[in-house]
Amino acid sequence: MEKDLPLIPAKRYFTIGEVSDLCAVKPHVLRYWEQEFTQLRPMKRRGNRRYYQHHEVLMIRRIRDLLYDEGFTISGARNKLQEIVQTERDKRRNGEVLLDGVDELGGTVDELDALSDTSDSELTETSTSTTLVGSGMSRQRLEIVRRELVEIRDLLAV
Repeated sequence: MEKDLPLIPAKRYFTIGEVSDLCAVKPHVLRYWEQEFTQLRPMKRRGNRRYYQHHEVLMIRRIRDLLYDEGFTISGARNKLQEIVQTERDKRRNGEVLLDGVDELGGTVDELDALSDTSDSELTETSTSTTLVGSGMSRQRLEIVRRELVEIRDLLAV
């Protein structure tokens, strides 16, 4: 399923039309899924326009996979998503490290971990770090990016 769908651009918000194209699902189906899956809550702005975030696009792709490819019913997919969320909560509660897919990420998480443990002056000593610091990437921002990567990987690992 994922191979047939286009890559998700690096944007903060997506309109319902963009999500429809990215997930190969019609807009009216997305609106229906919002009613059925409580985890799916796009931001609404002027004129009740929906704006989806990256993690919601990933969730929609997962819902689509469960319904269309794996043959789940709506209630079965809802239960499966709830089970996935509960499993992730339990992992976090138990302090388990969620770095199962580090090999697939090419060590990116490890590199960001190493960078976040160093001071800003140490960061400027390496060429990779110079680029990050030169572009305004602070240790705090690197930590946020690292957390987002881990969260995205966890959503995709399901």
